[in-house]
Amino acid sequence: MAFQQAIKGTALVGGGALATVLGLSQFAHYRRKKLNLASVEAADYFLDPQLRELPSREAQLTSLQSTTEFDILVIGGGATGAGCALDAVTRGLRTALVERDDFSSGTSSRSTKLIHGGVRYLQKAILNLDYEQYRMVKEALHERANLLEIAPHLSHALPIMLPIYKWWQLPYYWVGIKLYDLVAGAQCLKSSYVLSKSRALEHFPMLQKDKLVGAIVYYDGQHNDARMNLAIALTAARYGAATANYVEVRNLLKKKDPNTGKLRVSGAQCRDMLTGQEFEVRAKCVINATGPFTDTVRKMDNQTTTNICQPSAGVHIVMPGYYSPESMGLLDPATSDGRVIFFLPWQKMTIAGTTDSPTDITSHPIPSEEDINFILSEVRNYLSCDVEVRRGDVLAAWSGIRPLVTDPKSKDTQSISRNHVVDTSESGLITIAGGKWTTYRSMAEDTVDTAVKNHNFKVGPSRTTGLYLQGGKDWSPTLYIRLVQDYGLESEVAQHLASTYGDKAFEVAKIASVTGKRWPIVGVRLVSEFPYIEAEVKYGIKEYACTAVDMISRRTRLAFLNVQAAEEALPKIVELMGRELNWSEEKKKEELDCATRFLYYEMGYKSRSEQLTPCSEISLQPADIERYKKRFHMFDKEQKGFITIVDVQRVLEVTFFVWTLESLK
Repeated sequence: MAFQQAIKGTALVGGGALATVLGLSQFAHYRRKKLNLASVEAADYFLDPQLRELPSREAQLTSLQSTTEFDILVIGGGATGAGCALDAVTRGLRTALVERDDFSSGTSSRSTKLIHGGVRYLQKAILNLDYEQYRMVKEALHERANLLEIAPHLSHALPIMLPIYKWWQLPYYWVGIKLYDLVAGAQCLKSSYVLSKSRALEHFPMLQKDKLVGAIVYYDGQHNDARMNLAIALTAARYGAATANYVEVRNLLKKKDPNTGKLRVSGAQCRDMLTGQEFEVRAKCVINATGPFTDTVRKMDNQTTTNICQPSAGVHIVMPGYYSPESMGLLDPATSDGRVIFFLPWQKMTIAGTTDSPTDITSHPIPSEEDINFILSEVRNYLSCDVEVRRGDVLAAWSGIRPLVTDPKSKDTQSISRNHVVDTSESGLITIAGGKWTTYRSMAEDTVDTAVKNHNFKVGPSRTTGLYLQGGKDWSPTLYIRLVQDYGLESEVAQHLASTYGDKAFEVAKIASVTGKRWPIVGVRLVSEFPYIEAEVKYGIKEYACTAVDMISRRTRLAFLNVQAAEEALPKIVELMGRELNWSEEKKKEELDCATRFLYYEMGYKSRSEQLTPCSEISLQPADIERYKKRFHMFDKEQKGFITIVDVQRVLEVTFFVWTLESLK
């Protein structure tokens, strides 16, 4: 075993030399990318000042229907689709984007919330001398730096601890993590470092200390994924892209090419999911960026085409914040079945995941109890025995479908591509599939480059490197102080608004309701333990939120943080949205029921309820019922209708006192 590890170590060192050479070979390319940053501000000439205001959804639908022909129509409003729309519109192309559900309603909102290059991919690249994997890591690390720069309010660097429990692992993982820093080069967030056992426990006191040797800490990025996706889509809309959610593509339109006589994709037959209205959107080029539903759109183009998407389900759980330090994550590089588990602080909670298992494609993935318990089991292995990891502490759980793909141009059709794939069909449909959240921008650039080449569009290169997303340009770490001072918001609420909306937080503060209290002056909370306020519901409608589910899961992140808190806030959210959107009482009830089902099935409420509720019925006689009532009222002296820990403690103290007196007689 020791010999085997020594061989691995040698491979790492040899691979490190290779990584150094490869890194230097790409340095010139990196410098060219940086030179483009100076020209990003020039992209502002595309902006008519009137378009700086976000058009309403109704205006966007009118644009989709009235425009004779777009240059590019993007199908899919996830990170990649929104990225394609932003890349195309900032090059000066007439761009449209349609999404069947809400922006980021699928995989893009159900990630691990990391912006990373992929430590495990680098390990495989070096051990297997796989240049393709290395190139993917290199690209992802460049994109990580760019994303942290263009959306500083939504992203930040996060230290992640790798605990070491065997001495031979220390040099092995240290070399690997240092290579990760090396490949990042000038874009390394912060240099990794080694901690002794005592220092590791200082930083992560709930860590399992038995046999702990030490730890290695490295840095990656973390973000608010759904809000990041939304920022990309809204930025595209502000630059002039006709962008609409809840617009379904029913069929692809085709017309005969006069030069070749072949049928070419020329647009899509669409339907507004909210009104049922159908209309055509004509475009010279159509891009399929639908993630797990890639093959559904490809078969609209050609029924006989073979599937390239191989979906994989990843489950995550959210636990209370006390399970992890506020600013330190944990990586388990080798779980009991060989998978990787992250254990990360996020939005003052703790997120753990992910699993990786084959699944069917569905719009409504459900986290299984088996996957939830697997994650809990792995977490127990790394936490101190003093910390009781309880199933009841799972506040939310979700499943996201990762769209792994095979390259249709590859001879080996069974081989999964870890990088993204851009494919053009015979009729001209461009499909972008695979890849990862972190590389959405480069994926979009490659896709639009393909569209420009195929259709000979007379435009320049991509302008999205260094292009600030909505809210990022004038954000600063101290922006929240101005919100407190100028509007009278609670500090916690102000920090939340600043980190969610960036420099647009002032627009939310301006419409915040007066509390009627001495302090805070404005900012009525939706639910007491979270900093979300009523004004965010009103502002969320301006950001194209159309349903209560949009509001609890993607405009705010309540559903992903605590399903019970989200359920508690639902009636108020539905009432506020109903007032703004003129919903009838019937519509309000429909929205409430739909959002409750979403929480119950897709956000883990069902699994939680099944754990907390006995499966068997209890049959009590009338005498039993009366006896239990009397016991309940004995505890509930104040007739509150419920029992607290203080009530139990009081009764036990009295009981113990009586028992002591009896024993002394």
